Amino acid sequence: MDRSELADFLRRRREQLTPADVGLPPGVRRRTPGLRRDEVALLAGMSTDYYTRLEQSRGPRPSTQVLASLARALRFSSDERDHLYHLCDQAPPGGDLGDKHVGPGLLHVLAKLDDTAAAVVTDLGEVLVQNRMHLLLVGDHGNRRGMDRYYAWRWFTEPGARSIFPEDDWDRLGRNHVADLRATAARRSGDADVIEYVSKLRAASAEFERLWNEHEVAVRVADTKRVLHPEVGLIDTVCETLLTPNSAQRLLVYLPRPGTDAADKLDLLRVIGTQTLVSDDIHG
Repeated sequence: MDRSELADFLRRRREQLTPADVGLPPGVRRRTPGLRRDEVALLAGMSTDYYTRLEQSRGPRPSTQVLASLARALRFSSDERDHLYHLCDQAPPGGDLGDKHVGPGLLHVLAKLDDTAAAVVTDLGEVLVQNRMHLLLVGDHGNRRGMDRYYAWRWFTEPGARSIFPEDDWDRLGRNHVADLRATAARRSGDADVIEYVSKLRAASAEFERLWNEHEVAVRVADTKRVLHPEVGLIDTVCETLLTPNSAQRLLVYLPRPGTDAADKLDLLRVIGTQTLVSDDIHG
C-alpha cells in the first residue's frame, strides 16, 4: 500500500469538488478549496478521524467496502476508482456487469433530484445510493448486509418487507420482481453471482419458486407503486427507471401519479423531513 500517494490522491480530488457537486449546501465560510474532510467522511459513511488519517498517510489499509464508499463520495470515474484500489494494493472490481461503482454522472443527476425520491440500484435490486427524499419515502437501505441488501430477497423471505405496500398490490409487485430477475439472469447467463442469488431464492421461498417456474420475463422500466407511509398515508407514485448503457445499474425515480393527491403528500413528507432534521440539529 502506497500511503503517501493515496493521501495525495485523496486530498487533491477532495479539493477539486464543491459542495454543489455532491448535493451539499455551500455553508457560510470555507477556509480551504473544495470539500472539507468531515464532508467527505459523511458522504462515505465513515468517521472524520479515519478519513483524516488516510489523508495524513497514517491510516490502515482500507477494505474494499471502504474504497467503494470513498470512490462514490469523491465522484471518481472508473479509471480513478481503479487507481484508488491499486494504491491500496487491492484488486479493482472486475467487469462491467455486477459493478457496484456509481459513476459521477449518475451521482450528479441524483443530486439534482433533491426534491424527488430517487435511488441507484443494481440490476439485481441492490440499493447502492439513495437521496434524501427516497430515504424519507421508503426508509434507509444503506445499513443492510448480506442477502438483505436485495429487494427481491427481502420481498420473498421477510414478511414485514411488504408492509409498506397495500396487500392488493403484492401479487403484481412480486411477479414484477421475478420477471425482471428472469431477464437479468438471461442477459448475464453464467454469471456466478446471479446463479447463486436465484438458487438461494428458489430454496428459501416456495412463492418465488412457483413464479420462477412460470417463466415470465419483463425488464422493468416503469411501474406504479403505492406506498403506505406511516406519517402521511397512502402515496400513489409512478416509478420511472433509467438504465445505464450496459443495464447493470438503474436510476429509480418516484414521481407523483397524476390525478392523485401524491404531490401534496410528497410535499408534506419533505416538510416533515426538514423539521426532523432541524429538531435533530437542535437536540443533537
